[in-house]
Amino acid sequence: MRDWMQTFLVFCVLLCWSIMPVNPQLLGKLEHSQKVLETPPLEHPTPAKLPSRNPTRSFWIDSSPDANPLARQGSQDPLPSKADVCIIGAGITGVGVAYHLIELLNNASLSVKHPLSIVILEARDFCSGATGRNGGHLTPAAFLEFAQRQALFDTVEAIKSYKLEQHTASLLVQIIEENGWASDVDLVEGGHINLLFTEKEAENAHKDFDTARQAQLNLDGVEWLSKEELEEEYGAPYSGFREPGNNVWPLKLVTKLYQHAQAHAGQYASLSLHTRTPVTAVTHETTDNSSTSTVVTNRGSISCSRVVHATNAYASYLLPFLAGPDGIIPTRGQVIATRASVGIDQIKIPSWSGNEGFAYWFPRPVKHDTEKPLIIIGGGREAVGPQYELYVDDDSETHPLVGKVLREFLPSIFEGKYDPLSEPEMEWTGIMGFTRTGDPFVGSVTDLLVADPERELYRKQYIAAGYAGHGMPRAFGCAEVLAQMILAEISDKEWKEPDWLPQRYLTWNRRVE
Repeated sequence: MRDWMQTFLVFCVLLCWSIMPVNPQLLGKLEHSQKVLETPPLEHPTPAKLPSRNPTRSFWIDSSPDANPLARQGSQDPLPSKADVCIIGAGITGVGVAYHLIELLNNASLSVKHPLSIVILEARDFCSGATGRNGGHLTPAAFLEFAQRQALFDTVEAIKSYKLEQHTASLLVQIIEENGWASDVDLVEGGHINLLFTEKEAENAHKDFDTARQAQLNLDGVEWLSKEELEEEYGAPYSGFREPGNNVWPLKLVTKLYQHAQAHAGQYASLSLHTRTPVTAVTHETTDNSSTSTVVTNRGSISCSRVVHATNAYASYLLPFLAGPDGIIPTRGQVIATRASVGIDQIKIPSWSGNEGFAYWFPRPVKHDTEKPLIIIGGGREAVGPQYELYVDDDSETHPLVGKVLREFLPSIFEGKYDPLSEPEMEWTGIMGFTRTGDPFVGSVTDLLVADPERELYRKQYIAAGYAGHGMPRAFGCAEVLAQMILAEISDKEWKEPDWLPQRYLTWNRRVE
């Protein structure tokens, strides 16, 4: 779900509390950000609940009987009594941490006393949270919002925002290609086209591009497209630009990553997965000789030396101080799978975004040229006020007004290529984790807290969460950072910060009062 730009714009406006004029003709645009500001946050926001037991059926999870072979993996197996690392959440972050831990152990000379036991716990089926319910994009942001980031932070920090995404996306593509998974995960390297609906959008985009170029940001692969070029080639009567981008079947990618990690655990680690095992509490006990956490589930408890919170929007369920606008806000996104009226020769293969990034879509690969492609399109939250699905953590329902916007969007842009009366083949929701700045929390949980008594309760607990609807090009890289931190702590070595990691992601720079 590529809603991160909405969150960033909200933050920018928060700085000056200005209110922008509303233009009802443009399907939302900046009105969404502005209206969120007009509606004050909940006075007493409550922590997120556990994921719903009967979520809507996602294309990635439910379109074929074999889409999720790990769906109920370990759900009946006995839980281990103890583990070195307990990871809560089996999406791209949780599996990513396990993958990176095992890769690092296999490729580095670390003084580990015994094989590292790693356990992943998932409340529902494998990868059934946001990763299994998103829009299927693996596209790093190229330069949009660079001018704002540079003004808010500094040039180096702004550049790192894009370097992290480029690192994450390129690393995942490299892993896919080196292991021969491209066809298994439906990798499409078709590029990504951003449509610019108004002169103001185009002006802002060019400003971001020029500012980024002056700062020497890597802009390889960015190509400006005129209205005439886009209309002739794709039938879209707007100008825009193309940037490097990919699409994947996210669930199948995470499945491959888990299977690879388990197969390569070797002599340095063991890895197990327990689905349908919701964690209901994490308690901590410190003695003179040790510091351990007890991870409590519906099927028993595990004594864990370290705990990783990879629960994204649901993080405040176990970390209640993250409830509210300074923490992680559960926010419901909606996606449909709809069939085009024409063949792939007219739709082409790029992925797209438009309406200030509030809509994002791409055509699924086809088996033959005459097949009419299935389009995955998400967005539309600007249709529902006053909270715009903020503080909604229930993915068991869809919103009819959001669904209406999604159904009408493509026919209004590409005349004759989509039937406005056509019903989607599938429609689902997923819960994103928004933050005030649009940036995730990455690092030790204790560093988020100011009060010393509370800090002790979360020793050796880590978090990577709050991707603001832009997790695919960020989460796997953030998982890599956590794996590095954990192994540095285990081997009593200093953690070395990657040169692509934004400082503002780190928990010691994001303390929650």
